[in-house]
Amino acid sequence: MVDEEIKEYGITVLDSNIEGHSIRMISIIGEIEGHESAQERMKTTKYEHILPILTKIQDAKDIDGILFLINTVGGDVSCGLALAEFIASLSKPTVALVIGDSHSIGVPLSVAADYTLIAPSATVIIHPVRMNGPVLGAPQTYEYFNLIQERITQFIATHSAVSKEQVIEWMVSPGILSRDLGTIFVGKEAVDAGLFQEVGGICEALQKLRTMIAEMKETNEA
Repeated sequence: MVDEEIKEYGITVLDSNIEGHSIRMISIIGEIEGHESAQERMKTTKYEHILPILTKIQDAKDIDGILFLINTVGGDVSCGLALAEFIASLSKPTVALVIGDSHSIGVPLSVAADYTLIAPSATVIIHPVRMNGPVLGAPQTYEYFNLIQERITQFIATHSAVSKEQVIEWMVSPGILSRDLGTIFVGKEAVDAGLFQEVGGICEALQKLRTMIAEMKETNEA
């Protein structure tokens, strides 16, 4: 069953024989697939799979905490934001580690956990909400996209040490993205900017999560 979960969803259970903690690891990779199916042969994270898995973990007494490994180029904005909100609402300790990329809607997903880390070479890209495909050129259309962008900026600001005004400034800043607007951060730059809390890897992420689990258990037992 565990091997099948790794194969199908990139999920596994880590049991610590020293601390006696049980940690569920969930990978969020590739494109966030939402209301529409992604192109064939493209690596995706299907939010309709992750939501019931997280619900089961939330209700499971034998799972103490969750580690999210993130390497995503973004994807469905609405579904990605819904998944980020769901992660933020979990009562179990959560840690997120960006190991490759956290682009577009991947940024809210990355900051949704209780504690966030980023690998030294990992990149973060913040840019405006993009309009793909035919778009009706009416004021209502642009108001709708502005509303989506407002939800994203507010979420990032709420779950990081960055103001909403700063996030908006990063979105519309002319940068090194070809023919686009936005801002790129690499590793420590994202921590210095206030998006993440620490530069590190899997060792630091697991150590932090185990500390958080132990602290929660001590509080519950007090």
